[in-house]
Amino acid sequence: MKSIFQLIRWQNLLFSALIVWLMEKMVAVPLLDRALFGEQLPGWILILLMLSVVFIAAGGYAINDYFDVRIDNINRPERLIVTRDISKQQAMLIHQVMTALGAVLGLVAAWFTRSWTLCIIYVFVPGLLWFYSSSYKRQFIVGNLIVSFSAALVPLLVAIANAGYMRHRYGAEVMQYSTICKEIYVWIGFFALFALLTTLVREILKDLQDQTGDRELECHTMPILIGETWTKVILTVLILLIAGLACYAVFCLMPFEHSWSSMPVRYLTFGLLIPLCCELYLLWRAQLPSEYRYAQGLMKFIMLLGVLFSIVIRVLM
Repeated sequence: MKSIFQLIRWQNLLFSALIVWLMEKMVAVPLLDRALFGEQLPGWILILLMLSVVFIAAGGYAINDYFDVRIDNINRPERLIVTRDISKQQAMLIHQVMTALGAVLGLVAAWFTRSWTLCIIYVFVPGLLWFYSSSYKRQFIVGNLIVSFSAALVPLLVAIANAGYMRHRYGAEVMQYSTICKEIYVWIGFFALFALLTTLVREILKDLQDQTGDRELECHTMPILIGETWTKVILTVLILLIAGLACYAVFCLMPFEHSWSSMPVRYLTFGLLIPLCCELYLLWRAQLPSEYRYAQGLMKFIMLLGVLFSIVIRVLM
């Protein structure tokens, strides 16, 4: 059982579920309250969304390790799970069961929110994750973008579900005269873009860490094709873009007095900008796989801090 939890990365699954819950309770609901609509999405639909994300992600991790046995045996033999603790047949079964459960739960949520967009996502994404693991992840930038796009969809599910449910409940004509759906999309869209960029940085850092095995199996990742130095330059641009996005959200999007004593400015400084500077330092200092792993860990922590910024929004609203 322990090996199964390691295979499906249970910590990452909890983080994904937390993102969905925070986007609903800390972003969407306060915006709806301010617009005098009140909370719209029933709790059981929110639970369906959380579980669907967890199950599909678990299936994605399982199939990823299924196809990565040879690479993982070179890059991280001490963390190899498939073929050592779990057979390839068991890993495939876990992928099929988890993915099927996630897709079914997601389609149920799509039906009750009357959202064709959700329906397309829950049909499209599981297949995309399969092709990512089997081939796309070994291609230049394509695999990195697929994972980043999938990460961005996690918070966006909440905005899509709320918009669909409200159009079904109040009618499309009524919603045309309200800006609430647009506001929810804008706010959650910033978190989605933040998730996309931070995940992209982490995925490229992972490619830097895994160069040995990737070269052995002739993968066409960014570090292999353009070299470590240029890859670090691209990562630097992405990290600066993340910092710029955070500053724009705080100083241009949030309606409050921009002073040093304000909570958002302090959170931006100590919770995002300083850690991002540390990330740049670790990036340019890193040479060994273990050092790139530390940079990955810090970026994951920065992603958590960015998502927790939603609590600041809840307090201000």
